[in-house]
Formats: sequence, structure tokens, C-alpha cells
Amino acid sequence: MPGIPLGVLDLVPIPSGSTAAAALRASIDLAQEAERFGYARYWFAEHHLNPGVAGTSPAVVLALTASATTTIRLGSGAVQLGHRTALSTVEEFGLVDALHPGRLDLGLGRSGGRPPGPPSGPPSGAAAGGGPESAPAPATAPGHRTGNGLLIPPGFSFASLAGHPRVALAQKLLLLPGARPQDYAEQVGDVLALLRGEYRDADGTEAHAVPGEGADVQVWILGSSGGQSAETAGGNGLRFTANYHVAPAGVLEAAQAYRAAFKPSDDLDRPYVSVSADVVVAEDDASARELAVGYAPWVHGIRTAAGAVPYPTPAEARALTADWSAADHALVADRLDTRFVGSPGTVADHLERLQEATGADELLITTITHGHADRVRSYRLLAEEWHRRSPAGSATRTGTTA
Repeated sequence: MPGIPLGVLDLVPIPSGSTAAAALRASIDLAQEAERFGYARYWFAEHHLNPGVAGTSPAVVLALTASATTTIRLGSGAVQLGHRTALSTVEEFGLVDALHPGRLDLGLGRSGGRPPGPPSGPPSGAAAGGGPESAPAPATAPGHRTGNGLLIPPGFSFASLAGHPRVALAQKLLLLPGARPQDYAEQVGDVLALLRGEYRDADGTEAHAVPGEGADVQVWILGSSGGQSAETAGGNGLRFTANYHVAPAGVLEAAQAYRAAFKPSDDLDRPYVSVSADVVVAEDDASARELAVGYAPWVHGIRTAAGAVPYPTPAEARALTADWSAADHALVADRLDTRFVGSPGTVADHLERLQEATGADELLITTITHGHADRVRSYRLLAEEWHRRSPAGSATRTGTTA
């Protein structure tokens, strides 16, 4: 197994009985610990109208975190371009880069109020929605295992959420009245042009983002399928993250489509892929499984559009799922079946399998537990095991050069 870097993806989860303020403080503390443990990157996701998530603005949270850390790269996983402009995005990250140069990753996501069309992932960064009667949408692809045993589950379709009233409300609240999102590939092109100082409109009028123009940021695209996100990343010679933790059924397709579309750029001369994974690590498999019990109702809230619940204790989670129907269990099965939960050795074995099957250059780890100390311990145990397995010196490769 090559000694590839590990990064962190943080949703800033709010545990039951806690507050958004406490969740933010915990995430900043975790970023400091991740830096000490040797993680290469620390990214913040963007979600809206979720009772159990405080990560609504990656740029704001990473600005706070940049002041509390010194070396770890910080970024968005991802800024949702569907309800913002290229200029506002470049200016936000330009502001942070002005004080913390050379440490930022601008991860761009496609969802968040896109024009109507076949959804290839969650309809927006907002999770809102239905009730316990909700059934899963039809599978979009049969499940199977790769040659090395990695589970590729049946595909989950988000089509049932696209017209949900709470999803529509989220889009209404995120978009200005009458605004229509820009084509994604065009919008990414505008972001790149503004960063390079090369933006011109159709009439040739220049625009210069200050701060932002010339910012030393890495631009990434995050995607859940082999559609426009993967093609846009490849066609622009950008780095790409395939979301095994969000849409595990599409991870191989996404990575393959990105590599097939890749064209060398001034920044990158070959494809560079990160793959995300849901992980919980404890001293032994049984302890890890206990810590991970809350994940089922958490995902259920997202999949029904009710929003991620405040992350429950194991006892609370068992009470929440006690009366679940077969449809409820099926709704979250692909996410639960593709988590990597166990001892450091067990989880590292799974991650090696994921890396081998996808050819990933990096892995992006997201861990949620009710207790903050348990989450910190999970990342520490994994880092120690990963370092033990890695060839000396190989973990320094983080995709910062072509």
C-alpha cells in the first residue's frame, strides 16, 4: 500500500444536548489535533437548515481555524456554487489567503439550487424533509464488490428529494428572488479566470477580484458521479474528490470519468484524485461499533429531507430507530454498509482496499461521534496506524505540485 496522505472532512456536527457554539469550538480543537497527528488537509463542508450541523459557511469556519493552526492545509468540501457567484467565492477565499497565504484549498461543489435536471447527488446542501414513512427511491445501479472486496452498493437516487417542499424552501431561502444559477462548468471557468486575473465578459470588460486575484489556492472539484463535476475537473486540469461517503455507488464511475476527461494544466500534469470515506475508530471493533450507532438516524434525517438530527448518543439512537420499518432501514443501508468501523487495524485494512480499488492519491476521512474526545481519539488512532503502515517519508506527498 503506498503511503498516501490522509485528510479530514468536517461537517461541524452538533451532538444532542450541545450547541452550535460548542460544535464550532470542538471542530477548531480537532483541526489543531489533526495538524499535530499529521493529517494533510482539513476541510469544512457546507450544509443548510440542518438541526445537527453548524458548518453553514466553509470560508468563515476555515478563517477561524486558520488563526488557530499553522501548517495544515484548510479548505472547503465543498462550497456549493448553485447559490453563489464566482466573484463572491473568489473574494471570500482571497480574504483568507491574504492573511494565511498558500494554505487554502477551494473545493467547489455542484449542488445547491441547480437548474432542473436529473440529480446526480443530493439536490442541495440543505437537507430537509419527510417523515418516518419515507421510502427509498429506486436503486439506480445494482450492487457488487470489486476484485479486492470493496463494496459498491446499489445506487441511491435523490430524485425523490428534488421536489420536496423543504428542499424547495431551502433553495428559495438561498437564492435571491428571480435569480437563476449559472451553468456549473461556466461558473468554474469564471472562478479560475478571476483567480488568474484573466476575466473578461462578452464585451471584453475586465474584472479584477481584490483580494482574490493571484491567491495561492488549490482548486478542487467534488463529485458523486461521472457527470458534469468529474468532466469539469478533468477538462480544466484540476484536482478531484470522489465522494464514497456521500454516494458510494458512484465512486468508481466518478474517478474513471475524471481521469478520462483530464487535460494537463499549468498547475497539474496528471490526474490527482482524493476519495472520501466515513470512518469510526476505537481501540477494538466492538467499541467502535458502539460509537457508530448514532449514524443511522443521522443519515435518515438527511435522506428524508428532515435535516441531520443533533448527533445522538448510542442509547438515543436505539430509541430513535426502535420502530423503524424495513423501508427506513433500506433508506440508509448503502451509507451504513460502506462505513469503515472498527479497530485501527480493521479500518486501515478497509482504507487500503478503498485506495487500491479507486487508485486514490489521497483519502479524505469524515468521522462523527457524539463525544468530542471519541472523535479526536478516532483520528489519532487512525493516524498512528496509517503512519505505522506507511513507508518512511512517503506521507509528505499532498498534491501541492504538478
